[in-house]
Amino acid sequence: MKHQHILVIRFSAIGDVAMTVPIVWGVAQQYPDVRITVLSRAFARPFFENLAPNVNFMEADLKGEYHGVKGLNRLYRRLAAKQFTHVADLHSVLRSNYLRLRFNLSHFKVEHIDKHRKMRHALVNKNMKKKVKQQLPTSFENYTEVFAKLGFPIEKNLFTSIFPPEGGDMTQLPELFRDKKENEKWIGVAPFAAHQGKIYPKEQMKEVVRTMVANHPDYSIFLFGRGKEEEETFNQWTKEMPQCTFVSQHIENLRQELILMSHLDVMVSMDSANMHLASLVNTPVVSIWGATHPMAGFLGWNQDKDNTIQLDMECRPCSIYGQKPCIHGDFPCMKNIRPEVIIEKIEKVLL
Repeated sequence: MKHQHILVIRFSAIGDVAMTVPIVWGVAQQYPDVRITVLSRAFARPFFENLAPNVNFMEADLKGEYHGVKGLNRLYRRLAAKQFTHVADLHSVLRSNYLRLRFNLSHFKVEHIDKHRKMRHALVNKNMKKKVKQQLPTSFENYTEVFAKLGFPIEKNLFTSIFPPEGGDMTQLPELFRDKKENEKWIGVAPFAAHQGKIYPKEQMKEVVRTMVANHPDYSIFLFGRGKEEEETFNQWTKEMPQCTFVSQHIENLRQELILMSHLDVMVSMDSANMHLASLVNTPVVSIWGATHPMAGFLGWNQDKDNTIQLDMECRPCSIYGQKPCIHGDFPCMKNIRPEVIIEKIEKVLL
């Protein structure tokens, strides 16, 4: 009998790939004799390389070696040679659809994610008479369904973290991050996101950080984010508030970032990748939502819904991913959230 080997395809952004981790782990744990190979972009390697003995990672450079139809054909031939028995397309976009077509034509057992597009459209409909505010299946449920259709249902998924209960190995971090005192509180703050509709105003977030520093001078605040705006903002904040540390100025790679996150007491994040990264290391997240909504199914793994912060507005959610322009022009769904509300929620988690 041919040894069962599942190919899992998920490209996309870092947060989306991170959300596959608990489900891949669940399948790997329940079916230890089944090999699983995750095909993704190079950045995702730290998620999977030590996840389980039967999980492997394969990177695909879609902008270089496997660019275009010729590149995808080259990638397919490489994949087909590995003799997979099942293919789980957890992305269902043009590139993965093409690979899926090739596998189908070659009579592989293939299943793909149902994104519930009609339900999504109804959730964000601008016409309030047609808008349907209801909880959509989560990404985790959608991923689980794909494996069930392939013949690998997960009865119970007990994933908590990619690290042991005590967190990641702090000796792998720069010396600055190795000395956490017994009763010291470490707070992560990730105030940026890919789209404006998911970003809490900078000055209001600065007020949150300033108040936390003033009320708790013994706390340490770690600022997460990479990019020009993040650098300008965080350099200013660290000058004004010495308790703050701009993480990417000291951390070398995603693996180290995940280790640091595993030792935080709380992460304050938008609906963004950092919410999902913190979720993978069992760190509670206070998440702030504007144009998007947890109803769309993208709340982090095992995160408490009581730790979400959002305003009850008729127009919300107006976007699944946060990229659409605001009908009011200035995202009142974000700017009208008072800093005190966020501070109160952080304090509650830290109790």
